[in-house]
Amino acid sequence: MGDAMADDANMSLEEIAGELYVGPLDEFVSARDARAKATPDRDLAAGIGSLRKPSVAAWVVNVFARERSAQLGEALQLAEELREAQADLDAQALATLGRQRRALTSRLAQSAVELAKARGARVSATTSDAVRQTINAAFFDPDAAAAVASGRLIRELEPSGSGSFEPAELTGGGAAPSPQPVTAPVDEVSARRERRHAEQAVHDAERALAAAERRQADAERALSEAGTRVERLTAQIDELETELALRREQADEARADIAEAEKARSAADEPVTAAQRALDDARGALDRL
Repeated sequence: MGDAMADDANMSLEEIAGELYVGPLDEFVSARDARAKATPDRDLAAGIGSLRKPSVAAWVVNVFARERSAQLGEALQLAEELREAQADLDAQALATLGRQRRALTSRLAQSAVELAKARGARVSATTSDAVRQTINAAFFDPDAAAAVASGRLIRELEPSGSGSFEPAELTGGGAAPSPQPVTAPVDEVSARRERRHAEQAVHDAERALAAAERRQADAERALSEAGTRVERLTAQIDELETELALRREQADEARADIAEAEKARSAADEPVTAAQRALDDARGALDRL
């Protein structure tokens, strides 16, 4: 502790807080007060003396952030990807990243608790759950992610998704700067976004092609059915035209028969008239007798 106090004049409040927040939790107050008392710079001493003791869950997360920064960096990189996917409303990427988030959160929380226990700390089930919730919060809010990565967290966090965190109230020694991804090149997030857009474009084009092919098949089927109907109706027309020609021929023959019958009737009228006169004369003669 003496060496640390001797170097405090060359350290910032943020650096001193970073050391205090990963030291033994039950010694935090005494260590803080001792360093504040030994610091000649009044402003720095006041800043050290005002540092709030972290909760047990926050301390577990701080120790993990300091000693397992690579693992935590993996989580924060996934958090950034999750927010990118959410901003793009990429449902498929959200589902995949969501599963990865849940699995990674549980794994990191377990590692953090084991690390704290290795230091001799007693971690209850309630504290373990608070650690998991705190790490989970980093996936939903960039300020929470920065606070978790800083190693100077004061209290446990809960996922809000509403941007309700006040950065200055989350960490001791000043607000935490936004963490830089440690596992991906600067342009990798942009490249992943472009790939998702390209994959979505391919998916949309495939769906459009499938729909067009279905419409084409429907049109071909309709064309075939129409052709079949035309052939059937044409055959029926041919049959009807043949029938019509036959009926016309029969009608002409019937008209000729009518003409012959009219002549025969005219020829039969005269004998009937003569027979009627003969009948009338015979009746008259009979009546006179």
